Amino acid sequence: MLGHVSVYWAHSAGPVVMGIVNVTPDSFSDGGVLADPRRAAGHAVRLVEEGAEIVDVGGESVRPGAQPVGVDEELRRVIPALERIIPACPGIAISVDTTKADVAERALRIGAAIVNDVSALRADPRMAGVIADSGATVCLMHMQGVPETMQVEPRYDDVVSDVQAFLHDRIELAVEAGIDEERICVDPGIGFGKTVEHNCQLVAGLGRIADLGRPVVVGASRKSFLGRILGDPTASRGPLSAALAVATMAYERGAAIVRVHDVREHVQALRAASSIAAAGQQVELDPL
Repeated sequence: MLGHVSVYWAHSAGPVVMGIVNVTPDSFSDGGVLADPRRAAGHAVRLVEEGAEIVDVGGESVRPGAQPVGVDEELRRVIPALERIIPACPGIAISVDTTKADVAERALRIGAAIVNDVSALRADPRMAGVIADSGATVCLMHMQGVPETMQVEPRYDDVVSDVQAFLHDRIELAVEAGIDEERICVDPGIGFGKTVEHNCQLVAGLGRIADLGRPVVVGASRKSFLGRILGDPTASRGPLSAALAVATMAYERGAAIVRVHDVREHVQALRAASSIAAAGQQVELDPL
């Protein structure tokens, strides 16, 4: 297992791209075509070839309105995929996207290095202990409510402040449970219990989330708000062009990791943005 993945948090060279592998039959993004473990592994290899440094594997849909999946079914989907993906992607940090301690425990045992928990350790009381005992990295995400109801009139006093406070508290809880703070990253949860305006405000105010001192993960890829800010009020997913714009803005505001479906295009866009940022820093150091 890649026990320590702090190398992936180095923001100075540009953000790390996390490629998504959904092994669910009802994924909004790929229609379940990766439910077969062989296809999932082939897709993971392609994402790595395109520049992904982390591969995130999930077996339960958390799209708005999604129904929960039992632990046995999630294990049936995820473990065979991981057993093919991990040896096919040597040297790559493999993340398991789950809220269930049993799934995380099995995944970590066979070589996963990161647990991406959209409940921020709230869904399963065993999860914090499993992560602490394994020495794995954890991503703590903000979500208002649960997937079945999270998009029913979400409300905040100040979405950036509220999300920042929530993540601060979850970091403290994780550390108290024995998780090394250096192995914690945070995700503001774009699209999880937020309106279009909330999502835009979070991206614009991402620097305040980065002020927590932990690497920030941003996942806006293909989400419906991207289509809606472009004028389609009924959009169910967003275009790549808008996703690239949001990823670049997130990087400029402190994101360390972007979680995406279209890896090659994001790697190219972010490489260009980081090159321009580096040139700008050089101009500041060497004024005329």
